[in-house]
Amino acid sequence: MNEEIKIIERKEIPKGAIMLFGFPDVGLVGVIAASHMISELGLEEVAYMDSRLLPPIIVLHEGLPHSPVRIFGNQHILLAVSETALQGELIYPIMHSLIDWGRGKGVKMMISISGIPVQDRQDLEELKVFAAASSPEMLKIAQDKGMEILREGYMVGPQAVMLQYCSTLGLPALTLLAQCFFNYPDPEAAAKALEQLANVTGVKVDVSKLLEKGEEIRLKARDMMKRTQQELTKMRKTQEYDIPLYIS
Repeated sequence: MNEEIKIIERKEIPKGAIMLFGFPDVGLVGVIAASHMISELGLEEVAYMDSRLLPPIIVLHEGLPHSPVRIFGNQHILLAVSETALQGELIYPIMHSLIDWGRGKGVKMMISISGIPVQDRQDLEELKVFAAASSPEMLKIAQDKGMEILREGYMVGPQAVMLQYCSTLGLPALTLLAQCFFNYPDPEAAAKALEQLANVTGVKVDVSKLLEKGEEIRLKARDMMKRTQQELTKMRKTQEYDIPLYIS
């Protein structure tokens, strides 16, 4: 684990949980889904990240300070969340530290929740969720659950690092990518991703409030979306629209 990053545990951490990641990205799909899970499942903060690498930011909740990168959980789930947009150069050390920590806790699977931007998003009546995996075995699990596989494309940001690092370590991992707006918070996409999460893991979350409060969530998330977009632009997130050229 990176010596500049400490993960401070506040509660006993369960062994053999599923570890989820909800980080700022296109449409804020992962962040919105994570926030809804915390509230609906009553997840408690079990650990937080402490590092000088993080921006000098605290998050105030009920007047008390919290790290912007925290881990929530219960007996079955560990959910890593960032409440601030991460600069490109921080993504590797932060994700590697979280994955190393989760590996040390014997997590059985890692899943990142994210979005994939579509240009005609407003015209789509039914949103699709695609899957990418760390290994052929995990890809087969996703396929057996009836999920569409993202066969060609680019991934940029925290979920890209998560998938690559888990693949290197031989850890079972999936990324769920819901079709979403590129630069607009998308609660509907987050709800769709959570439905597929239940399909893959059995972790069921009622998404009715998420859909009811869509407009309120969009307004609250505007500033984070703006900052996230700036970071994504630096990382050339728009490459996700491209199809990579494979040379055999």
